[in-house]
Amino acid sequence: MARSVALAVDLGASGGRVVAGTFDGRLLELEEIHRFENGPVPLGGRLVWDLPRLWQEVVEGLRRAGDRHGGAVTSVGVDTWGVDFGFLGADDDLLANPVCYRDQRTRGVLAAAERVVPRSEIFDATGLQFMEINSLYQLIAMREARSTVLAAADRFLMIPDIFHWLLCGERSNERTNATTTQCFDPRAGGWAFGLLDRFDLPRHLFAPVAEPGTSLGPLRGDVAADTRLTAARVILPGSHDTASAVAAVPAADPPSARPDWSYVSLGTWALVGAELDRPLVTPECLARNFTNEGGVGGTTRLLKNVSGLWLVQQCRAAWQRSGQGWTWDQLTALAAEAPPLVTLVDPNDPSLVAPPDMPEAIRALARASGQPVPESTAAVVRTALESVAVAIRRTLGELDGLLGRRVSRVHVVGGGVQNRLLCQMIADATGRTVIAGPVEATAIGNLLVQLLGRDGSVDLRQVRAIVRDSFEPARYEPRDAARWNDRLGRP
Repeated sequence: MARSVALAVDLGASGGRVVAGTFDGRLLELEEIHRFENGPVPLGGRLVWDLPRLWQEVVEGLRRAGDRHGGAVTSVGVDTWGVDFGFLGADDDLLANPVCYRDQRTRGVLAAAERVVPRSEIFDATGLQFMEINSLYQLIAMREARSTVLAAADRFLMIPDIFHWLLCGERSNERTNATTTQCFDPRAGGWAFGLLDRFDLPRHLFAPVAEPGTSLGPLRGDVAADTRLTAARVILPGSHDTASAVAAVPAADPPSARPDWSYVSLGTWALVGAELDRPLVTPECLARNFTNEGGVGGTTRLLKNVSGLWLVQQCRAAWQRSGQGWTWDQLTALAAEAPPLVTLVDPNDPSLVAPPDMPEAIRALARASGQPVPESTAAVVRTALESVAVAIRRTLGELDGLLGRRVSRVHVVGGGVQNRLLCQMIADATGRTVIAGPVEATAIGNLLVQLLGRDGSVDLRQVRAIVRDSFEPARYEPRDAARWNDRLGRP
């Protein structure tokens, strides 16, 4: 077949990229076109995403892609993190910059919501993990504050939905990201309107969801002219970044109720889970606080969020502010030389969500738990990485219990694959084979869904066969599991 080019706009909480994928019918080749920084900014007493600047960066990436590939580009699709959203008014204007999930407005809202609707009933309606950052609690916080933005809103759009609207003018809610809101019923496949009614949240904001592989239409005329992408259409990927990443896991086994492989999408967050052929909404799932999120091809991603490289990212940022310009490789090399398994903290501890000084926050947790305080840079990074590995071990143990079997293989995908020390720690901590790669799983999944999707349908077997042919993973076997078991107790 003729070579075709798709563009993935991959936005994360700390940075974004525009990646071109060239496909010859068998192999996919990647080319990073444009990379830019991202991060929430304080504005008017809120922590918000700078959407106008992000849009400028996206357009710049599309311009560069147009200069390089022109009419060969057939499609564009956007993936981002979950839970955050914005609103369009009746006149089709964006009403405000989207608020970041790390903003303080949801503090205490989850507990207050459970006094209105019991936790078990919220879970039965949505199958979602309970986190105060979820869209549901952001919406309730807006309603309680009598938000004028909420009152004027005509349509609710998740972050990638906003970018798809900017690209082609279509208002669309893509399913995989919609499932991260705790406003969606995974068994019925639509919004949980009964639950929304109980929280007095307006139904009219929520449109029917569209599946990955759906074509929304051509680029807006001004965008096409500006970027010279005159032949490109907007095709929905799995617009939640983890949905796209899991689609690119190079597993050969089809989705099932009891899979023998699990995944860790490793970046700022470590999303630990399994791909199922149906939602698992059970009391056991609720008790372990797992979530049922939508995957590509009608699958369910049963998972739990663990704070991932966020700890090291924020340590590095703190050291940079003090004039210490450590690179990622330097920090990992320092950690590799530090004594192992001295101090461990809970990476999901509330004090680590957004501390002003992450190294000191880690030291404070060590003091509070009576453990040796990691004073050196090397010790702090070692503590952070090992703590993430332990959290993944614990989460995989819980996942085994939900699946009724011990999963033997862990597919690690995403940017964290580049940290070979952490990948080996995960193998050692869990006592399981780790298959690491591809690094660019999110962009790969995004691109292949665009290239292979037909009318909202995607064949995951075909996607993953291309991933296996195109990218070589790394393999890590447990080599020091006894030390971890002695430190933590037998699994």
